[in-house]
Amino acid sequence: MGKKNQRNRKEAHPFLTEFMDYIYVIIGSILVAISFNVFLLPNAVASGGVSGISTILFGLFEWKPAFVQWAFNIPLFIAGVILLGKNFGLKSAVGTIFLPLVVYLTEDWEAWTMNPLLGSLFGGILVGLGLGIVFRGRASTGGTDLAAQIITKFTGLTLGTSIALIDGMIVIAAAVVFDIERGLYALIGLYVTSKTIDLVQVGFGRSKLLYIITTKQMEIRDAIYEEVDRGVTKLTATGGYTDSERPLLMVVVHQTEFTKLKQVVKNIDPAAFIIVSDASEVLGEGFKRA
Repeated sequence: MGKKNQRNRKEAHPFLTEFMDYIYVIIGSILVAISFNVFLLPNAVASGGVSGISTILFGLFEWKPAFVQWAFNIPLFIAGVILLGKNFGLKSAVGTIFLPLVVYLTEDWEAWTMNPLLGSLFGGILVGLGLGIVFRGRASTGGTDLAAQIITKFTGLTLGTSIALIDGMIVIAAAVVFDIERGLYALIGLYVTSKTIDLVQVGFGRSKLLYIITTKQMEIRDAIYEEVDRGVTKLTATGGYTDSERPLLMVVVHQTEFTKLKQVVKNIDPAAFIIVSDASEVLGEGFKRA
């Protein structure tokens, strides 16, 4: 009976995952749209993307940002499907259409601040949060991301370079249309957005990755098992000077366990050589599920 229930849960899981992806796209699009109307647009912060283009065109001609975003997003999505030969999926189509819709529905909301620095900072945070949630739903909101992929295909530039070029031109245009100060605020918003997306993608948790070179590898391995309750991977390394094989222990621990692990190693072998680095995301038993 238990196995049958387990099997049923596994069969339902893909549907639930797909459903949650759409929820992520909708929630993320709402956050991006609200941030645009209450932080970015009122302060003329054009921090890249199609939203940045719509901010500039609103400043020049007072064109409704939602219509401008539809006018760019929908053709870019179609061009992406044709030129890149991919099916970007219904989820990305939903993001492409739904985000400008929410921009349209919330266009009369009052600005939450008329300070451009606060607008760029908190607008960047909220946009990054929204986009990060959309990306976790394995989708996108279309726009300049698709344009960057098209440029990459036909020029050979990396995707990162293409995105940087497009966003850079939008920021420069903002500086010309508004003023240099607004261009600088747009850069701040763009930077904060990228960092917030990273934070949403990898989470707040940080783990430590340790490489331990020691002559007492068995004792240290057993102590880590017993006292820290973490697994150990044994690798084979060769000393560059001696040209002799040396065992190398690899361990991943939560940040809160790092000090304890370091003390365990030093208590057994004070001469142990330890290399420590940050592991921003760890998937597997004892850590985060994939």
